[in-house]
Amino acid sequence: MPSEYKPKYVEVDADFKPLPKYGHLSQKTPQFAEAEPAIKAAYAPFSDLMPDWPTIRAGAGDPDAPMPPGGPDRYRDVATELLQFAARDGHMIELKVYKSLNVKQDATLVYRMHGGGWVVGRHEVDGAENVYAATHKNIVVVSVDYRLAPEYPFPYAINDSYDGLLWCKKNANTLGFNPEKIIIAGSSAGGNLAAALVLEAWENRVTGIVAQVLHFPITCHPKFSPKDKYEFGSYVQNRDNAVIGIKEMETVFDAYAPNATPDYRHSPLLANSLAGLPPALIQCGGCDVLRDDAFAYAEALRAANVEVEIHGYQGVPHCFPAVLATLPETPEFYKRYNAFLDKYAGQVA
Repeated sequence: MPSEYKPKYVEVDADFKPLPKYGHLSQKTPQFAEAEPAIKAAYAPFSDLMPDWPTIRAGAGDPDAPMPPGGPDRYRDVATELLQFAARDGHMIELKVYKSLNVKQDATLVYRMHGGGWVVGRHEVDGAENVYAATHKNIVVVSVDYRLAPEYPFPYAINDSYDGLLWCKKNANTLGFNPEKIIIAGSSAGGNLAAALVLEAWENRVTGIVAQVLHFPITCHPKFSPKDKYEFGSYVQNRDNAVIGIKEMETVFDAYAPNATPDYRHSPLLANSLAGLPPALIQCGGCDVLRDDAFAYAEALRAANVEVEIHGYQGVPHCFPAVLATLPETPEFYKRYNAFLDKYAGQVA
């Protein structure tokens, strides 16, 4: 983080000490420590360009996500298709469908929101996770290309995601899934949208959501972090992380939700109630500024008697399977993801 940057929403105490519950998770693994300079060099141009989002988007593009070593062959095992639907204001939104070449009828829908801080990215930000899910013969994956901030600030992204979910349910027969078997999923900003979408669907009595997958989720605007209830130290501990730090998080929040006020649709942790929500898988990196967002949301879900499986990987960064696929933690991340999908979508031989 450049020294001139002054955090707006997070108080950085020079005498900060790691907090007792999760502070130890910031101890970097040897593999990440060795790779960190190269990662920092790769991400620095994007950070330096903020908030010139059009230039960043042009530089990032949307290439097919590479698969990690030992992963499925996305071109032999999975077919993709692009579709469109009309959002509530008539704007056409793109969907990308991922399916096994041998997909079964009456499949489970994995409905995904992509990462990218609400300001960049399309389907392939999380393409590896989409492909892994689609290799299950009883799963159809649909990724929604929601509109991006700051041109389309909150609540466009959550509204587009909600409208896409309703469209998918109405077109379940065509897409090949059971409209009462849906897993909502996302990573990073997509994890935020996934958590918010589950709450929005529950509020509006949308049926069929059986589980939620929240990877590296943003669960609360740092301006409103309830530090009296949960441990929030990762923003300070990991403030200069090579992948995403305080500057980056505060900048994308200001783009997505300028002049934010408390609202569960951008900060799911602030919801009045989480009772009755579907089971959740949450996975996060120990060196991520968002680590404690993940643990706080897991604690809140458990307090509401929601079944939660959470895994915090010590010493690795935000979205580590995509950032550094060769880390030893990456196979375990996908193993747990696949096992959770099997549990709630069912296994097919």
